Amino acid sequence: MGNLDIIIFVVYGIIIIVVGNWLARSKSKEQSSANYFFANKSLPWFLVGSSIIAANISAEQFIGMSGSGFAIGLAIATYEWIAALILIVVAKYFLPVFIEKKIFTMPQFLALRYDNRIKTILAIFWLSLFIFVNLTSILYLGALALKSIFGIKLIYGIVGLAVFSLLYTIVNGLKAIASTDIIQVFFLLVGGFITTYFAVNSVGGNTGIVNGFETMFAEIPEKFHMIIKKSDPNYFYLPGIRAIIGGIWIAGIYYFGANQYIIQKAFGAKSLKEAQKGMIFAGYLKMILPFVVVIPGIAAFALSADIAKPDEAFPWILENIVPAGIKGLIFAALIAAIVSSFSAIINSTSTIFTMDLYKPYINKNASEKRLVAVGRISGIVAMGIAVIVAPLLGSIDQAFQFIQEYTGMISPGVTAIFVFGMFWKRTTSTAALWGTILSIPVSAALKFMIPEMPFLDQMMVSFLIISLIIVIISLLDKKEEQSKGLELSRKIFRTDKTFNLLSIVIIIIFSAIYIVFW
Repeated sequence: MGNLDIIIFVVYGIIIIVVGNWLARSKSKEQSSANYFFANKSLPWFLVGSSIIAANISAEQFIGMSGSGFAIGLAIATYEWIAALILIVVAKYFLPVFIEKKIFTMPQFLALRYDNRIKTILAIFWLSLFIFVNLTSILYLGALALKSIFGIKLIYGIVGLAVFSLLYTIVNGLKAIASTDIIQVFFLLVGGFITTYFAVNSVGGNTGIVNGFETMFAEIPEKFHMIIKKSDPNYFYLPGIRAIIGGIWIAGIYYFGANQYIIQKAFGAKSLKEAQKGMIFAGYLKMILPFVVVIPGIAAFALSADIAKPDEAFPWILENIVPAGIKGLIFAALIAAIVSSFSAIINSTSTIFTMDLYKPYINKNASEKRLVAVGRISGIVAMGIAVIVAPLLGSIDQAFQFIQEYTGMISPGVTAIFVFGMFWKRTTSTAALWGTILSIPVSAALKFMIPEMPFLDQMMVSFLIISLIIVIISLLDKKEEQSKGLELSRKIFRTDKTFNLLSIVIIIIFSAIYIVFW
């Protein structure tokens, strides 16, 4: 990178820090926990939607999905396009329940619907997952990009990203994150499309992006099939038609509907309708993301990129294809995305620790000032642990697949207890507890007893087994009170014409993509 690239990168970083701190300023002398963790429920739909995407787009998308695009092809975009449909489902059927019941954290919902045992078990699990899988993988992949382009040592890149996040996140909370996210998403998309343009144009011998795509379709047609055949070695990751209708829905409903660092953005919205608008906006952004995060990886494959492993595809494109000046802008946007996701998870980690563990078990009478302080301290501790663990991920070939597979060990059980808890009053706390306890053993048993089974299929089978366990125990448990079954009116699930129309358009676009690239 040249001096101009470095200047652009530094200026962009300063702008994000300054804007994040300025917009997040509170008029009151003492910041409340509602403001720190949930932005005082003041976020408009466009900040909700952009913040969801900013939390979602990170190194695991830019670096990881480009790597999977290099290794697998366009089929990896299934995760993004299915996510658009899942966001519609969550907005219509999950959000109304959470907001109707005044839920602010996922463990809080579990305590309301079941009991404190399940709340505590999963609160501790989520803290572990966020720190040891999500935060560490984001830091590692971001540092990998810094190493590939700047030549910075991996550990220095990891520490640098953590400190960058610290400068505006820990102090100001969710409002600072959401306030900068819309700026970051704009530059991410613009910078991402510019990267795609240069990469595809290069494939076509610099004769235009249309020729570039035609060249890729002609030379590597196997990379442009959405349905992977059983004979393909990547079938393990995306098992044919089941990749669309199977376990990916279990993973997606967990990720967007029961995942604190995603759903927390919707909890910060002004109202239910504003939150739903934000989610449908995020759905549209999801539909265009593959053109930003997957296509560059396919282009790198077409260009026979000289890389050691797939996750180096996107950094290779930035280093070898994108010109000076523009390279700095795109790389700054990439780092901003990494830090945005990292910050969102840090904020949710501190939220769960403070509101679901510290306040009920350690200091029930904690003041607002104390809760905010504990949130900041716990965020710093989580960040420190992630910095220590992140370098250990260096031996992983495709980090995106690592995240999906190991998150998938718990998502079937969590999805089951949330779905049954919301929509089947007969579900008992004992049944949910066993569903929670058996989630990892069932998934692990399938993984090690039937290793050849695609992990998306493993998630679906795990979900069905755990669901059966929940149903059987609930029906046999005649002693337990059912007073915690949720009383829900059908009216809360009604959505307006605009939401319904925009949802139909997403479904049509999704169908068209799969018809064309079957």
